[in-house]
Amino acid sequence: MLEKVKEKVDSKICALNLMVSNVYLEEEGKIKTLNVELDSSEGIDLDLITKASEIINPIMDELNLIEGEYVLDIHSKEKGDLND
Repeated sequence: MLEKVKEKVDSKICALNLMVSNVYLEEEGKIKTLNVELDSSEGIDLDLITKASEIINPIMDELNLIEGEYVLDIHSKEKGDLND
């Protein structure tokens, strides 16, 4: 899933100095959340996340990776993440 998303998204968000660092699915009860984690060599603020979301949302709809309804959560990679 990560490679498929990176292939479609990274080239579209590189102008924002962003890249996809991870993609993962979480399920809590009946709620599915598809997480798209972004990274940058610079800081990532809320305005940048909003701009990236406007680009990523239609791409994720097109990819149709998850069956049924889900929440798409686009967020920045947390500083100090062990998955570097």
